[in-house]
Amino acid sequence: MIACVALLACGFGAAALAQQSASARKSAAATHPAPLEGDWSGVLQVGETQLHLVLHLSKDTHGEWHAAVDSLDQAVYGMEASKVTRSEDTLRFELTSVGAQFQGKILPDRKMIRGLWEQGGTGLPLRFEKRAAGAEERLTAGSVSKVEGTWQGAIETGNMRMRLQLHLSHDEKGQLTAAVDSLDQGIQGIPASHVTEQAGQVKFELPAFGAEYNGALNAAKNEIAGHWSQNGNLETLDFRRSDKILELRRPQNPAKPYPYKEEEVSFAAGDGKLALAATLTLPQGAGPFPAALLVGGSGPNDRDETIAGHKPFLVLADFLTKRGIAVLRYDKRGIAKSTGNYADATMENFTQDAQAAFGYLKSRKEVDVKRLGIIGHSEGGILGALVATRSNDLNWMVLLATPATTGERTLLRQSELIARAGGLAEEQITRSLEFDRKAYRAVREEKDAAALERRLRTLVEQSGLGAAMPPAALQAQIRMMSSPWFREFLDYDPAPALEKLKCPVLALSGDRDLQVDSTENVPLLRKAYESSGNKDFMLVEIEGVNHLFQKAQSGSPALYGAIEETIAPEILTAVGNWVSKHTTQ
Repeated sequence: MIACVALLACGFGAAALAQQSASARKSAAATHPAPLEGDWSGVLQVGETQLHLVLHLSKDTHGEWHAAVDSLDQAVYGMEASKVTRSEDTLRFELTSVGAQFQGKILPDRKMIRGLWEQGGTGLPLRFEKRAAGAEERLTAGSVSKVEGTWQGAIETGNMRMRLQLHLSHDEKGQLTAAVDSLDQGIQGIPASHVTEQAGQVKFELPAFGAEYNGALNAAKNEIAGHWSQNGNLETLDFRRSDKILELRRPQNPAKPYPYKEEEVSFAAGDGKLALAATLTLPQGAGPFPAALLVGGSGPNDRDETIAGHKPFLVLADFLTKRGIAVLRYDKRGIAKSTGNYADATMENFTQDAQAAFGYLKSRKEVDVKRLGIIGHSEGGILGALVATRSNDLNWMVLLATPATTGERTLLRQSELIARAGGLAEEQITRSLEFDRKAYRAVREEKDAAALERRLRTLVEQSGLGAAMPPAALQAQIRMMSSPWFREFLDYDPAPALEKLKCPVLALSGDRDLQVDSTENVPLLRKAYESSGNKDFMLVEIEGVNHLFQKAQSGSPALYGAIEETIAPEILTAVGNWVSKHTTQ
């Protein structure tokens, strides 16, 4: 009401000037529109769940657009978008790591992008609103300390870079509070205690991790320089005031232009009804070349087998193609650019798809069909072995961290090792494994997917384990366990197919692999090749590497994203040398 009275008191002339000024601003905005680069916030409504998203848009020196998305409620940060395109008033990008895409209309003032988020066959309305530039540098309204706000920092040690996001605020009593997000571990809101700031000295503790921080605020109030103390180790940790998370470093990702040919291709899936999208990389020259088909592990993987910000298959394909080997890698059905529904697929579907990809590779005139092989990672090795049992023209095979135990045994051992590496007490581990066994029993007994989901949800509620997982992550886990693939994988024994491998085989395992335990699987792989009578079966256990073949201290999957290395160079060399040896004419 006060604003209305004041406006009326201005009189006609002042109102006209105000209108003229507004028109001038609109005209200026049309002539010099606000830049699209920057950070955008949006809220995705999924049923009763709200997912808060942050979109980071940027443009490189070549004029190409880049995008990354943070899902704050799921503690997933820096998901790199592919195929980012922008026309006059339209923005489109894909997130192959989660099988999603977004297309939206850029409003004339460039303060909002209104569009549709598509994932899993469902379209949901989503609008992104532009964050004000420099907003992250302003102090929180009503703050009791000059350190309140959001800060970004990273602990760098060895080949690891642990990105941390610090939130400083105050409670109703005016006491400072703090929480830390460990971005590369996917852990959000770790509560801090004993939070103080006195004369620019910032201190807090993280009891859950037995850690302490001590830092000094600079005169500009935009940096805190300090040290992180944990388990007797002291590490340098400096924070900078910003809402924008630190970018991922992936030094092994190749940069364009590549010194070889890259071709986007597609071919019919195993059932002939769907289309699988893929990338074929070809060395320079006429060929025909030796060729490798890359088959990814379990999960909704894209052609690069993207995980924790890493693209192992992109790095491997680049390395092999530079050595004169053609490489085909494909999106699983229903993922990224491939059609179909991933959730409905079975192991047999995935095997047929790998077989179809193998057939497509054979059809290319640039490929020498007498020097053609498969490189399978984790479950991809199982699928590759099944393809080999159905084909007489597979010339060689590389098995990377391929399990030789039944699905249930692989999963139980995986849960045990990861829990132990995470510091859980033996009593907690026993309880967790008992829950897993009950859940697997339910999968076998309940044939109806809806009934199985209800039973699994009841088990989770009774166990109290659900409190440790975000609702979206819990729902995804339950749906995965209710899928046709999981029912089949649970009782599948890879040994019979591995025993039938007659072509040359290289099998690599990591001694710090917590997902496919080498102490159990290496002896079984050795038994399989001894039973096969295969005289060219090389089995190597690599020291100091995890399931992704990164050099790792603990092997914990929670640290995959913190390790900057995507694949240890010596692993790439070992695979490249072995493949070259077995494909040299």
